[in-house]
Formats: sequence, structure tokens, C-alpha cells
Amino acid sequence: MCAIQGDIMENSKMRVLFICVYNSFRSQVAEAFLNHKYGDKFIAESAGYKTKEINPIAIEVMKEKGYDIANNSINRVFDYYNEGRSYQYVVTVCNRESEGDCPICPGNVIRLHWDGLDNPEEFIGTNEEKLEKARNLCNDIEKRVDEFVKII
Repeated sequence: MCAIQGDIMENSKMRVLFICVYNSFRSQVAEAFLNHKYGDKFIAESAGYKTKEINPIAIEVMKEKGYDIANNSINRVFDYYNEGRSYQYVVTVCNRESEGDCPICPGNVIRLHWDGLDNPEEFIGTNEEKLEKARNLCNDIEKRVDEFVKII
């Protein structure tokens, strides 16, 4: 998963892994933005250390933005590790408490943490209120992806 093995820049593209708890919202959204907006320079994947279905609100909000993530695969970070996948950057998008459950990434991996991203599993309110929180979260993630690319 995180180990550096061989050439990590497939076709001169940097490989990035986004990790969150369930791989159901934040990591899926970050992967979609990086691949669709900057796929000429990056290959992004996402995974969780637990898994569940993609959050339907994430699907709806991303569809509003023109991205279809409904058929994305749900991935376990430990499966990637066992497959020997390698990345140049690993970005955790969960809260610090949850990040502690993420595996250590051996090798020459740059590990980043995007703190302060709300957990959509904790959204409360009406469906419209949850959608508005999800829109704000997606916008925040998109800005962070754009900043990540500018810095790199």
C-alpha cells in the first residue's frame, strides 16, 4: 500500500493515496477531484481501514458538481498494502483520533494530514441541511486538492 517499490511515477504521474475511515465520502471525493482535474499529472486512489458503501449524500453532491462517483470501488488500505501498491503521497482526510488507526507507511512516502474536515457520518438535521453540510465539505476538499497541486 504505502511502500515505495520500483518506479512510483507511472507514466511520469505522481501517485497519491487518500485515506479516511470508511472510504465512503472524504477520500472518495478527494480522489475524484484529483483524478478529474489533474489526471494529467497525478494518479489518485482512495481507501479506508474499514469500509462501507459510498455515502449517498456524497454521490448526490458530487453529481451536482458534474462528477459521478456512484460506481467507484470501496477499498481497504490493508488490501493495497498486501498488494504492494506504492505511492509518493499518502493523505489522511479523517480526524486526528481516527488517523491513529491508519497504518504506518514505510519507505520514502510523504504523509500529509488534512485536519478539520467534518465527518459526514456525524451530520445531523434535515436532508437539505445534511446536503448543505456535504456541499461545504466537498468545496473544502476541492480547495485542498487545488492547494495540494499548487504546492507540489
